[in-house]
Amino acid sequence: MIQDIYPSKLYNEFKKCEIEDKDYLLIFDKDGKVLVREDDGRLIYTTKAQVGDVPYTYLFSVDEQKYFLALDGKNVDTSAFEKEGYMHLSVRELREHADGKEIYAGFTAYHLWRWYADNKCCGRCGEPMTLGEKERSLVCPECGNTVYPRINPAVIVGVRKGDYLLLTKYKRGFAHNALVAGFTEIGETLEETVAREVMEETGVKVKNITYYKSQPWGMAQDILVGYYCEADGDGEIHMDESELKYAEWVKREDIELQPNNLSLTNEMMRMFKEGKDGNI
Repeated sequence: MIQDIYPSKLYNEFKKCEIEDKDYLLIFDKDGKVLVREDDGRLIYTTKAQVGDVPYTYLFSVDEQKYFLALDGKNVDTSAFEKEGYMHLSVRELREHADGKEIYAGFTAYHLWRWYADNKCCGRCGEPMTLGEKERSLVCPECGNTVYPRINPAVIVGVRKGDYLLLTKYKRGFAHNALVAGFTEIGETLEETVAREVMEETGVKVKNITYYKSQPWGMAQDILVGYYCEADGDGEIHMDESELKYAEWVKREDIELQPNNLSLTNEMMRMFKEGKDGNI
């Protein structure tokens, strides 16, 4: 999955440190596209030496490599970089261009960029926010309101019926096979989210809800929580056509996987296809 970068490691603890020329300084435009160059399947980000002096904040490190964010990236003139082969890519395009620690860093940086971009002003009094001094936060100097990075809980659900798995395809966006998924609502447990989302999207009741694994997913500021469960009853599908264009029971050996191994969804489909899902 996207976070499986061993032997490399993401160090996401807060630091207040100065940027050096060799450090990556990521530039996102107003649409959330990051400036990047692809070299033999590897993503290469801009460095402080290339970008020059702009307002920045420290994001995280991968091994010894530090990553910083250009806070006013949309105002940075990037035309010169295009001559060097750089281009602006969305996180969806990043997903299609490479894998490994560079794409994991890109997703995680996007997650934080989105949070900084969405919280420039205080939601309580409207004053401009400032960077926290002792933790990763944004603080209002006027009223003291403090906000922290937003993380949205969501579930990925592998619904089983014997040797069949319930596969879906979204009506818009990602074109490959997926599983039922959805965000947790206020006052709801993750298990309740599983049952509600499966019912809402496919009309199938479920039982024996069992936790599998979780995954950070910066594309949507999510923490994804994977569950397997069983169809309760005959599993007749009544698809929500506003959300999905496809929902079918697919036999284990006939499951067509996604084109890469980045997502929790794909791993759960693969585990079922290979008979390694536990089948509780």
